[in-house]
Amino acid sequence: MNRRQALLTLSGLLLSPLAFAAGTPFETAAFDTARRSGKPVLVMVYAEWCPTCRKQDPAVQQVLKQPEFADVQLLTVDFDMQDDVLEKLKVSKQSTLLLFRGDKEIARSTGETRPEAIAQLLRKAR
Repeated sequence: MNRRQALLTLSGLLLSPLAFAAGTPFETAAFDTARRSGKPVLVMVYAEWCPTCRKQDPAVQQVLKQPEFADVQLLTVDFDMQDDVLEKLKVSKQSTLLLFRGDKEIARSTGETRPEAIAQLLRKAR
């Protein structure tokens, strides 16, 4: 039983899968390609059961629709299913946003749900 199944079983909740973010599911090859593009890459770590993630996702989507951020590539990491990625990125909490430009991590935020603060985070890659 994986972590997601265990959490859902223990909590007794029957949650239907949510479609988080219109981004690309995180795969190492996609991440490497996105970083080599020279464009900003936003990695969003989410968990379907996380209330903060449920608020953060539409805020990220709202910000990414702004012309200023049209070149930002979004990759999503499932907190409950991608332990290897969490370890690689040194992420310990869901609702974490990581911003990369090239091989460098520019900024990181956990639990931020305000569109204006997310936009400010993305501006750090300019």
